[in-house]
Amino acid sequence: MQSLVLRPFWRIHPSAFLLAAQLLFLILYAVFDGQHSERAIISVFGIVVLVLRIWVVNRSPGFDWIAWALAIPAFALTIFSAFYIDATLLIWSSLFEAALYFYAAASLIAYMMEDYQVTTDELFAAGATFTLFAWGFAYLYLICQTLSPGCFISSIHSRQSMTFVELLFLSFTNLSAVGLSDIVPVTTTARVLIMLEQFVGVGYVAVVISRLVGLTVQRQREHR
Repeated sequence: MQSLVLRPFWRIHPSAFLLAAQLLFLILYAVFDGQHSERAIISVFGIVVLVLRIWVVNRSPGFDWIAWALAIPAFALTIFSAFYIDATLLIWSSLFEAALYFYAAASLIAYMMEDYQVTTDELFAAGATFTLFAWGFAYLYLICQTLSPGCFISSIHSRQSMTFVELLFLSFTNLSAVGLSDIVPVTTTARVLIMLEQFVGVGYVAVVISRLVGLTVQRQREHR
């Protein structure tokens, strides 16, 4: 009876849950923007996303102990940063968050590249990996801005510091090669980070996405 109850659970695609959580994260930013409870709510939901990232790594070729080594300090620092505003704490929490996002993305890429069959979960993993890269670079931008205030400027307003949502918006537009140019890097370090993300975005589409599309087309031809 227990196996019958758990069997549907294990058929659930973890990449789909992670992708849905990442997209819900964006909606929460919009809903609670400017409210006093925004920081606490986002931090609590961030813990849920953190658990999902661990689950994804667990179901991929990635090493669990590396994920936990990054997740534990990321969890602790996220809790502290929700109640204490400190530049050093923000840098370290962002660093561990970025490392965990990138490691989860690398684990999903290894999962998608380990065989020549395209499953439904791998299609969800392709979307989830994109969001993981976007969040990871957004945290790197946040670290860069904390260390060098004014390294990003906006053509819309004259604030010296960008919010995390604005940096995340910059990361998504840069990774997807849209390049709206309303937020511009003005220091060498910021521009190098922008170029690295552009390289990752182009490489991800050229290698991973094109491979999944090619295998999907080949599978459809074989079925016919």
